[in-house]
Parts: sequence; C-alpha cells; structure tokens
Amino acid sequence: MKVVLHRPEIPQNTGNIGRLCVATDTELYLVRPLGFFLDSKEIQRSGLDYWENLKHKVVADLKDVKADNPDSRFWYFSTKGKTAYTDARFAPDDVLVFGSEGSGLPAEVLAANAESVLTIPMWGPVRSLNLATAVGIVLYEAYRQVREEEGA
Repeated sequence: MKVVLHRPEIPQNTGNIGRLCVATDTELYLVRPLGFFLDSKEIQRSGLDYWENLKHKVVADLKDVKADNPDSRFWYFSTKGKTAYTDARFAPDDVLVFGSEGSGLPAEVLAANAESVLTIPMWGPVRSLNLATAVGIVLYEAYRQVREEEGA
C-alpha cells in the first residue's frame, strides 16, 4: 500500500500523515510543488522523531508515481466522488491518492480516473475533512480489508 499527497499545502498535515505512514509501514509519495519545506519546524513537530523512519519520495508529478508502480491500482479521493471508500475492495499494492487541502485533486485527474474516484461520506454541514483525518480513515480501512483477506 502507498499513500500519495498531491501538492500538499499544510506541513502539520503532512507531518501527521508521515507519522501515520511510519506506524503502518506505508510508503509516502509527495507530489510537487509542496507548500512548505520538508525540514520545516511544523513537519518536525507533527512528525516527531519518526520522520527519519519514513519511507518517502518527492516526485514532480503523478506520472512519476505511476512509473514507480506500473502494476498497482490507483484510487483517487475526492468530495466529488460518487462511490464510498467502504465500497471499494482494496489490495496490498494499491496506491491511495489524496489532493491538496485547498483544492483537492485537479479536475482533469478526477475526469481521467472517474471509475477509481472514491469519497468519504459526510452527513454534517462541512465541505471536507482534514487531510490527515481522511488519510487515516481510508488507510486503516484498506489495511483492515487486506488483513481480513489474508486471514490476519
């Protein structure tokens, strides 16, 4: 399983997601441009001393992630998705792609991958969830499914 943050803007979110990825032994891709420097104090604070254990890669665009993972399925997460993330059947080599905090994934990415766009249902009067929260919800559900399939 891999997590991709497409043009993340808030260092604290990325730090929290990095910590989550260390906890779950999940590789993290960061797609440029980043809204911060990776050595910023905010990243260090939210990632704590786990950041040095993070398997991560900074890439220029999503094509680089696809080139690194040619046999993987890609899932894209958006409030514009029609299918709930719980309706997907995740696999160990899946790549989970999340957009930036301010604008989400670009419309052209969503349109080109419409069958693979998932959403996290929300019932209250909010436009979206915090990025780190969204990644945590989806990543743990994906691993729950994978572990269930493996009989773990």
